[in-house]
Amino acid sequence: MEGTATVFHGTNIKESMTKIKNELISHTDLYVWTQINFAYHSNKIEGSHLSKNQTKQIFETNDLTMDLDDALEARNHFRLFDYMLKTVDEPLSKEMMIQMNMILKRGTSYEDNPAYNVGGFKVRENGIGMINSFKTTKPADVETELDALLEKFQNKGVLSCNFTFN
Repeated sequence: MEGTATVFHGTNIKESMTKIKNELISHTDLYVWTQINFAYHSNKIEGSHLSKNQTKQIFETNDLTMDLDDALEARNHFRLFDYMLKTVDEPLSKEMMIQMNMILKRGTSYEDNPAYNVGGFKVRENGIGMINSFKTTKPADVETELDALLEKFQNKGVLSCNFTFN
């Protein structure tokens, strides 16, 4: 899939998400492509060492013979994506986001490690990237920042997305 498309610009969020969900469910190839690419890129941002082919192998065969935490998180990502499709018509909430985190980390070494606080908000500072690291919200501010973000999301009522496929 190559090209750039603007999808559902200026329509109601719920209506847009329902259209996206129906499109994914009705096109098996698009569903599989989205699952693999979404899991691969999201996990890569978090520092996963899995290749795209390894991610695809986990999706297709449930083979977890590589780095266990990376493999489990990739497999859990597929389950999370299905959860998101199932709950797309429900309002986004902190509780839903915490449930998503719990699904993603299920069975990994992070699940029972208090430093990661799976099922709650982060308890230690972190960044994204190794070089020119992007600092994230401080642990003490996460819940307040998340409340503000959810309020903006709920009040906006419009979804504007630009997708680029490589």
